[in-house]
Amino acid sequence: MALQAPKAADLFDGASPVEAAERMEEFQGVLNKALAHGSTTPGQAPTDPVAALEALAINKSLSAEATASLQTALAAQRGAMGDINKEITLTTPLSTSFAAFDLEAPAKLLTPRPTPLRNRIPRKKGVGTSHRVKRILGYTGTGTGGVGNLWPGITESTTNTFGGLTLERGPQISYAADDLVLPYNSYSLSDSVSFDANFSGLGYQDLRQLSSTSTLYATMLMEERMMLMARGTASGYSGALSAPTFTLASPVASGSQTALAATTYYVNVTADAGISGNGFGESILGTEASTAVASGDVLTITVATAVTGALGYNIYVGTATGAANLKYQGTLKGTGTFTIQGASATGLTGNNAAFTTSGAAASRASADTSAYATGYDGILPTVLGPNSGAINAINSAFSTSNPGVEFQSVFATMYQNVKADPDVVLLNGNDRKQLSDAIKNGSTANYRLVINDPGAGGTTYGSIVTGLQNEVTGKAVDLMVHPWLNQGVAPVLSFTLPIPDTEVSDVWANFMVQDYMGIQWPVVQFTYDFSTYFRGTFFCTAPAWNGAVSGIVSA
Repeated sequence: MALQAPKAADLFDGASPVEAAERMEEFQGVLNKALAHGSTTPGQAPTDPVAALEALAINKSLSAEATASLQTALAAQRGAMGDINKEITLTTPLSTSFAAFDLEAPAKLLTPRPTPLRNRIPRKKGVGTSHRVKRILGYTGTGTGGVGNLWPGITESTTNTFGGLTLERGPQISYAADDLVLPYNSYSLSDSVSFDANFSGLGYQDLRQLSSTSTLYATMLMEERMMLMARGTASGYSGALSAPTFTLASPVASGSQTALAATTYYVNVTADAGISGNGFGESILGTEASTAVASGDVLTITVATAVTGALGYNIYVGTATGAANLKYQGTLKGTGTFTIQGASATGLTGNNAAFTTSGAAASRASADTSAYATGYDGILPTVLGPNSGAINAINSAFSTSNPGVEFQSVFATMYQNVKADPDVVLLNGNDRKQLSDAIKNGSTANYRLVINDPGAGGTTYGSIVTGLQNEVTGKAVDLMVHPWLNQGVAPVLSFTLPIPDTEVSDVWANFMVQDYMGIQWPVVQFTYDFSTYFRGTFFCTAPAWNGAVSGIVSA
């Protein structure tokens, strides 16, 4: 960059025009003389122009005013050139660099959203404020509904009473029936995008579209969970889970267990409605209990009596009384004993947990969250409730000596009671793996695994149970891993009835007064607001054709 000569007004600020012209002429004469020789010092190589001017600044041929003005101008010039001449790096001359941002548009949606039940179970039209069903639960000879049997044999003189009249005819059959009224409830989720966010995102992503899509999928995902495990409090539904009862003990640490610190431990327990990541909550707390644990001992909590509909029992333990001081330690699958041991223990399995003081506080269960006034009974409350066809609470891992026997017991009971022939078993992923491993690990099981084409370009390892053969009816029952099903329970479901002329086309169904709506609300402030809405209910027409294996402990 060429260095431009300073102007007279810059060098001699404050001087009159005449004085400035005289001083400028004097300055240029001395400058031309110096530049003609290429250096201000004989014998040296030519310096840069700013250095030559700096040398002139001390030239005694200049007046004091010209020298002062020249030095001020040169200092500013040298500072500017210093900034210009520095190297450019990722941190200089700007700490944020001049690098481009390699931002890939739009944002990536790493959000799983499977809804297998919602995709499969039909949605039918509902009207009014509730759905009403009149059901014939049984009549003489069906063996259902609590109706007994009658001997039909007669003679010509056999008489029976009909409407106060004694007539010669066979005995009159009996019926059992009920009238089911299920209220409709409304459901909605919402989201909002501010004006600033919306307009700032233009060219990168349509945030209003993202908001609407995310809210829609969130609604579908929460409905999937409701269909699986929701509990309602209205008449006709199962209501809130009861608080469990439990007992405490402090046995000596055994095996690989590490003893707890010797002190008094306070304990409380709630019934679990699916709180571990998937469900909606738990029962209220039971009655707090405490026990002194001696040196060398561990703590055991035993739930001996099952709470109807509970998926498990959440254990809270602390070293001070009060719900706020008790911390979540784990969930007992089914009835049984939960052991708390020293915090340094490793390799914990099953319900044997290390004591922690960092879990969620028991005070979260000061109010019931297991059931809702706007809720209905989903699949789990139905198959674990009093009207279920069969509940096999194994309170253990799957059998390796007779793999699948737990489900065969349910199949047999359901067939015995109502001649059910179920269609599918829902499983948590870990329980599906355990069931497959039960065959591979069974020491006495009469099964053989065959590796096809060994050595032919490599071998693929792994084996799974793809279905269960119903040993009662011979039907192959599908296994389906449900992405949001809690570990420890496996519903056995019928989607249709194996009986002609039942007037039941679907065992499970949604009845919708209004199915999904998307509402873009009018703008009333600096936001774009979106909501979903639907109104209806979900229910099972024939609970006795469904059952469950519960209390499945991790292997």
